[in-house]
Amino acid sequence: MILPSCLLCDTVQLSAEDRVLVLNSAADPFVSYVAKQPGASLVLAEDNLANATAVMAAHPRARMSHCAFHDYILHHPPATLDVAVMNLLYQPSNAWMHYALEVAAYALKPGGHLYITGSKDRGILSFAKRMQDAFGPVETLLISKGQRVLRARKAATTAPPELPGRELKVFASNQLDEGTRLLLEALEVRETDEALDIGCGGGFIGLHIARQAIQGQVTMVDVSLAAVAASQRAIAQSGLPNIRALPSDGARAVLEQRFDLVATNPPFHQGGIQTKDIAERFIREAAQVLRPQGRFYLVANRFLKYEPVLATCFKTLEEVGGNTRYKVLLARMR
Repeated sequence: MILPSCLLCDTVQLSAEDRVLVLNSAADPFVSYVAKQPGASLVLAEDNLANATAVMAAHPRARMSHCAFHDYILHHPPATLDVAVMNLLYQPSNAWMHYALEVAAYALKPGGHLYITGSKDRGILSFAKRMQDAFGPVETLLISKGQRVLRARKAATTAPPELPGRELKVFASNQLDEGTRLLLEALEVRETDEALDIGCGGGFIGLHIARQAIQGQVTMVDVSLAAVAASQRAIAQSGLPNIRALPSDGARAVLEQRFDLVATNPPFHQGGIQTKDIAERFIREAAQVLRPQGRFYLVANRFLKYEPVLATCFKTLEEVGGNTRYKVLLARMR
């Protein structure tokens, strides 16, 4: 994925000892730019474990900390930070953008500044209106190639959020999407299966497997900390003893384990850009962790051509479900 130019680097004004809150935008080049500056410190309120881990590893001497974006307000004191920044490109939905405003209003000191960058097609113009409702006057600092940088100042009278944070919606957190439903219809689960759900979202696939693999064990993993939290809540509500959810960049957290069954409904967008890279990585990691004769189920839109990679990693490949829009593929180990 090609990262955008660093508009925030050109527009954000920092003093020597400013504490900067990065709102679910750890992949923005601005983070590395600030990490190299003496004095300034960064708080990454970041949902994507991989993005946070990568930037912190790249700058081990920087004054930088990481916390989960989705529950920042629950675990941090108010009015302690000087500057907050967000790139709309990295937000999964409008709800995440609106929550970021709540976090900024809570976290910034009076007089602190919020900087937002984004394009018209990511909703920067409508978001400016929300900024104004929350903070007062909004300045447009820069317009470049369809991108804008906005700034607002927190006044002493800025109202704090009414609630101590909200539950952010993650993929498949509240209702079964069509692709996952087709995958579950095609899945064949054995009572003793040791199973892995990669990119678990709200946990539908893993919970479905756990209800059938009553003598087995299910592990769900996701790079999104909000997704892991949602899955952990779903596990608690289910009462199932044979399932767990872990934060993980792909299957990295469980690469030393072995499984009989792996299933996934992988994302195919990253930072607003369509990509096959995530799913192809899941495919390779599934082949790495499966036992001999292990099974791998994947559901995808029909236009996404994952078959060549699957054919190189597995012995057999067949379509076992789907409709005109989706396909469910079953691959078996060599």
